[in-house]
Amino acid sequence: MTNNKLFIQVLQSKQTDRIPFWYMRQAGRYLPEYMERRKVAGSFLDLCYSPDFAVEVTLQPLTRYHMDAAILFSDILVVPHALGQHLEFRQGEGPVLTPVDEEKKIDRLSMDKFHAHLAPVYETVSRLHREIPNTTALIGFAGAPWTVATYMVGGHGSPDQAATRLMAFQQEEVFQKLIDLLITATSEYLIRQIEQGAEVIQLFDTWAGNLPDDQFYKWAVLPVKKIIRNIRAKYADIPIIGFPRGAGCRYPDYIRETGVTAVSIDTTMPLDWVRDHIQPLCPVQGNLDPLLLVSGGEKMEMRVHEILTKLGDGPFIFNLGHGIVPQTPPENVARVSEIIRDYQKK
Repeated sequence: MTNNKLFIQVLQSKQTDRIPFWYMRQAGRYLPEYMERRKVAGSFLDLCYSPDFAVEVTLQPLTRYHMDAAILFSDILVVPHALGQHLEFRQGEGPVLTPVDEEKKIDRLSMDKFHAHLAPVYETVSRLHREIPNTTALIGFAGAPWTVATYMVGGHGSPDQAATRLMAFQQEEVFQKLIDLLITATSEYLIRQIEQGAEVIQLFDTWAGNLPDDQFYKWAVLPVKKIIRNIRAKYADIPIIGFPRGAGCRYPDYIRETGVTAVSIDTTMPLDWVRDHIQPLCPVQGNLDPLLLVSGGEKMEMRVHEILTKLGDGPFIFNLGHGIVPQTPPENVARVSEIIRDYQKK
């Protein structure tokens, strides 16, 4: 690992003079330069699968704000798309997939053309590895199996993931077949990203918090544990950040069981509790409310300082508790970035 990268130093639990930062969804619809490229690129998927565009929009926020990490511009649903599931992004609806809600549909999914389909993404990672500043870390990512499965089974986003939760209850063996396929596909996808230059991996489990306690280990912990084991069989030292959004008091068990290097924490997590119960276990990344970033002003600045003060003495990376939303004023992102850079650690 490159020791001059603050982001990686923190993931190695080393002391740093400054707190590193980046933002989930730091490239995207809140930036006017992104919207200009989106018009030229066509659909959102066209943008994800075009290395020229994907590299450009990944670099856009770095030019503005000089974050300590760049994250590959892509989407968690390119994995089911590469497995053969129909996917499109509709204006005003978001992702729409042909539901994979019974065994025969799962059986039609295949790894046969998986890596060929994702070749443009791998090229994007390779080019980013060469083009980002030499003090900036490159993050590769994927969705965790549970969260990806919720879209695959339901056919779209859902506030409660009811269709997928019912399938897991009523057809557990069938659902396990889908999860096992996603473990294999996600492991191979992330290994390819590392081969092309990704220095850190993040696994997004956006809907982990909606799992009941007796299902959390089975569908949120165990699949991630297996993916990490697969990756580390080839790349033993690669830092892996888990983001089981909404896990609450289950974060410590998630850390111990999965073997993640670090965790992202969502906006619901009390800072004192995080400091006392999570930071002793691993580095922490988070957790400004994305809507407070929209709101801006004194309340935003006070909260940024509070997060820095309460978590900055331990291994900490400043981020949001979820992704930047489209209505975010770019000047608010600039202000938060300025505060973080100016913050003096004790």
